[in-house]
Formats: sequence, C-alpha cells, structure tokens
Amino acid sequence: MGAPLVQAHDLAKTFDVSPPWLNRVLERKPRQLLRAVDGVSFEIEKGKTLALVGESGCGKSTVARLLVGLYEPTRGGLTFDGQDAHAAFKTPAGRQLRRRVQMIFQDPYASLNPRWLVEDIVGEPLKEHGLITDAAELKARVGVLLQSVGLSPLDMVKYPHQFSGGQRQRISIARALATEPEFLVCDEPTSALDVSVQAQVLNIMKDLQRTRGLTYLFISHNLAVVRHVSDQVGVMYLGRLVELADKQTLFATPRHPYTRMLLDAIPKMHDTGRARTPVQGEVPNPLDPPTGCTFHPRCPHVNERCRAERPALLEIKGVKVACHAVEEGRI
Repeated sequence: MGAPLVQAHDLAKTFDVSPPWLNRVLERKPRQLLRAVDGVSFEIEKGKTLALVGESGCGKSTVARLLVGLYEPTRGGLTFDGQDAHAAFKTPAGRQLRRRVQMIFQDPYASLNPRWLVEDIVGEPLKEHGLITDAAELKARVGVLLQSVGLSPLDMVKYPHQFSGGQRQRISIARALATEPEFLVCDEPTSALDVSVQAQVLNIMKDLQRTRGLTYLFISHNLAVVRHVSDQVGVMYLGRLVELADKQTLFATPRHPYTRMLLDAIPKMHDTGRARTPVQGEVPNPLDPPTGCTFHPRCPHVNERCRAERPALLEIKGVKVACHAVEEGRI
C-alpha cells in the first residue's frame, strides 16, 4: 500500500459573520465567528471513496470547498499526492494541480451557465487549461465526454434548459471529467434529483471510477446513497468528525450515539412493524456551540465529563470515534 492520495490534517475554516463595525460599536456587541469546520482529519486512498454524512449545516460543503481550493483554511492543511495543495494552488504550478482535482456541485440548475451551449460548458476546462486549441478536435473531445456520461454528441448544440435535472447533472460530470482528473469532490450530486434518476447518476459515477481509477470524496445526507457508493464513511457534527470507519463496520456496528441515531431513523423494509426512532433534539446554534462535546445536549449517555471536555477522535477497535462514553466503555 502506498501513501494515500488525499490527506487532510486538522482542517479548519472560520467565517467572520459579525454585523458591520458601526453597528457593533453602537450596540456594544463583540465580533461573531462561525467555526464551520473545526479540526477535520482524514485520508483517502487512490481509487477509493470516502463519504461524509451529517445533518444540514454540519460543515460538509465547506470541507468540499476547502479541498478544491475555493476556500483557504484558517488552520491545518491538505496534502495531495505528497504535495501541500493549498500552497501549490497559489503558484503557477497550481494550474496543473487544479486539472487533477475537480468538483461536481450540488445543484445542476445553478451550476451550469444558462446562456452557454453544452459544447461551451463542457469544453471550457479544456480551453482554460490549454489542453485543446483546435476547434474540430475540441468538438470531437466534447462528444466523447458526453457519450461517457450517457448523453449523445448531438446534445452539444443545446442549452441547459433543454435538459432534465438528471441530464444536467450528467453534463456537470462531463465538465468535471474534461481535464482527466484523479480526484473528484462530489457535493451532494444527486440530492436535487428523483430517486430513479439518482440511481442512474450514481451508477455512471461508479462505472467511471472503475474505468478511470478515480478517487472520490462523496458528500451526502442520504445514508442509502452512501451505502451504495462509499468504501469509508465519516460522520460530521457541527464542524467536527465524530466517527470514521469502513462502510461495513459503520452500518453493522455504529459506535457514536449520533451515528446510531442517524441509522435508527432510516426506514427498514424488514422492520415494518417497528416504530422508527426520529432524530432527537435540534442542532445547536453553530455561533454558540455547547461546551465540551457539542452533541451532549442530545445524547442519552451524557455525563459531567461530556459537558466539560471536548472528546478527541481516537482509534478504538479499528474505528475512529470522538466519544467519552465509547472510550470509557459505557456503551
């Protein structure tokens, strides 16, 4: 086994969401800082898929934007294929790195320019990176890319509004594949689609991973989707990883109380008579997170240590988990 392709170490991103300076002076309010991501570390091996799951607002999409260089981290860093990615993004050599790291966005209705033809949308990365300059060659390459995601080369003369949501997302995937990347960051790529269309897009992504050896970071709140696509699963809560494990281990024996709560809420075909357990409580205000373990107001195993001390992400029996109750053997 070689070194992992992607290594995130202590990634953190803090946003200043304070009111304007004059308002703060007049109302005598302090600055407000939002810790969207707070010390996230993980590794992804080449050709594998890590899925990040969690409720809305837990920092999944911020992690995605940190990995592709759309945000600069407040703390920590990212190593891609042995080099410091965020340092490289600022240099001329960063263009070469950006070819190797691409992103598929969540909303196919917002991520495609409605005024551009599909040919221009998919061909833009090829022109931007200077990979193809000849017009006929570019047209042929776009046609091949569209075919690779299940569309026709004849579709390149159409506009995005002439396609359904699933077809638009396929165009987004074709655009992301244009520079032949090694690492794709997928930010909830199927959440805006119907269930049947979700399955088609996911199968295309699995086939592309097999044929091209792609590495994925797959972000989702749908655990059924995660079970279908991932090799490893990381569970996030209020900007922190609370559990990181292989897919089979996590779904068979979840350790963290929050992971258990998420899995209990999934409808199961063979448990039709059993009452579903809804996810208890509300996500706390991220501007004013609880002390100690941020999950303690919703946790059935809480004690005084949980309220006072933030748990570290420790490896316990092959699973990384941040929970005092698991560490002490109380659950």
